[in-house]
Amino acid sequence: INFTGSVRGGQEIERAAAVRGKTIRLTWTDGPTKGRTHEHVFHADGTVEWHEPGAKGTGGGERPPYAAMQAGADVCLVSYLAGSGYTLTVALDFPSQRVVGAASGAKDWFPVRGTFQVME
Repeated sequence: INFTGSVRGGQEIERAAAVRGKTIRLTWTDGPTKGRTHEHVFHADGTVEWHEPGAKGTGGGERPPYAAMQAGADVCLVSYLAGSGYTLTVALDFPSQRVVGAASGAKDWFPVRGTFQVME
């Protein structure tokens, strides 16, 4: 994936309506950020920014592109690569408001779990 919003070969990145243009608050119950909450703003232009509620700014001031694909009627798979080199890939189950997935880097992989709430 490149940072222009397409994968190699020119295919467009899917950005499902379930998250596109919305702010989603994720509260982590397991993983490296256990006990923390992050608001992710999934912009309509295909970029994402994140911060802790009430904090100004974003995850390091970056807005990397994200992918969001419907995995089922009420489940969406979301993924983005942060400038830190870590990728967050999670499945959002809208009926239960549970999130599961993995945070991974070149040498590390961490399962993550939590809950989420669509803020807008």
